[in-house]
Amino acid sequence: MHAETEGIILKQVKAVNGRRMVLLFSKKYGKISAGTSINERGKSRSALALRPFTHGKYGIYKNRDTYNISSAEAVKAYYKIGEDYEKYMCASFILEFAGKLLPEEIPSPEVFKLLIDFFDVMENRKKKYMTPVVAFQMKAIQIMGFAPEISQCVTCGSKENLAFFSVRAGGLLCGNCRNIVGNGNDELIYDINIDIINSLRYFSVNSLKSIEHIALHEEILAKLREIIREYRAYHLNMAELLSENFLKID
Repeated sequence: MHAETEGIILKQVKAVNGRRMVLLFSKKYGKISAGTSINERGKSRSALALRPFTHGKYGIYKNRDTYNISSAEAVKAYYKIGEDYEKYMCASFILEFAGKLLPEEIPSPEVFKLLIDFFDVMENRKKKYMTPVVAFQMKAIQIMGFAPEISQCVTCGSKENLAFFSVRAGGLLCGNCRNIVGNGNDELIYDINIDIINSLRYFSVNSLKSIEHIALHEEILAKLREIIREYRAYHLNMAELLSENFLKID
């Protein structure tokens, strides 16, 4: 099988004889592992397409159960992301997150577009990088079908007195159900305010690019980061990611 597809390199490691193994998020085939002899060193468009934060076109062929990249061409390189340490770490975290979230060989064009939008937002952003990081995670989780219930109480359906978020139950809780769920003593139930709820709802219905000039307050970001981290660990079996340790709250 020979084909061309747009894609984004999520990860790469050196192999033997000058080859590399890459984790490619392809638009046509989803997340695939592939080998290539293309070297990322140099200034050619092929080399550039093997680097992080580059949207590229890739020629691939499959030999039995193994994918190989025979050609690569950069469509757009988001080089400004690599020029800022905080941007670089935020974008690296999102690549790691996407690599864990996406299933093998199942196309996800919505997440692919979301990742391109994230690169666009991060390249243009001057400060306060954590807001798009949090928004990306929430929107990607929603696209993949694991979104929490944020319109009403996940237990009784009430739209009133929503002041808690239950990781285990998978969404918002009203005050009455808070005392029932987890016997009132559940570490994975968080006290939240209307700003947290409004942020979650805004992310769920608006594009990532709509937050290009929005920055959430540090206290809201800290709470959202904690909730999302525990939520993805519980529902997606995705505990703390390695690159997450290098992220700042701002």
